[in-house]
Amino acid sequence: MFSSYLQDFEQHEPLRRRVLHVLRALPSEVQQDFLSDPRFNISLDNYVPGEGSTVFMAAPGEIGDGSRSVVLKPRLSECHTAFAYYVIAHEFAHAYLWNGPWGEITNVEDAANALAASWGFPMPDQLPWRGL
Repeated sequence: MFSSYLQDFEQHEPLRRRVLHVLRALPSEVQQDFLSDPRFNISLDNYVPGEGSTVFMAAPGEIGDGSRSVVLKPRLSECHTAFAYYVIAHEFAHAYLWNGPWGEITNVEDAANALAASWGFPMPDQLPWRGL
């Protein structure tokens, strides 16, 4: 069901498995929302120091009709599993919410954190922010 989203990650284990784990854990309505929207995609960040990166995503359309691209860094293969799951779910939450609020939570970062937590992927107590 999610194979088209995982093509960029075939050579990046365990990141591919981690992305698939989070996708499978999402509520069915979220899965269907992503699967039915051609603007949703998941890409691997291919940043090279001194050269930059190239990420292809759907161009925004009318208001509320923007791209829903999630770009993940390869280093999510190397970090603690719970942290990787949290980051992946957090980014999926942004895509699901169109980078907007969730209920009463108007700050988009807090909204993504809360939604990711409701899916079973809370922010870990200790965050290794540097380098990711």
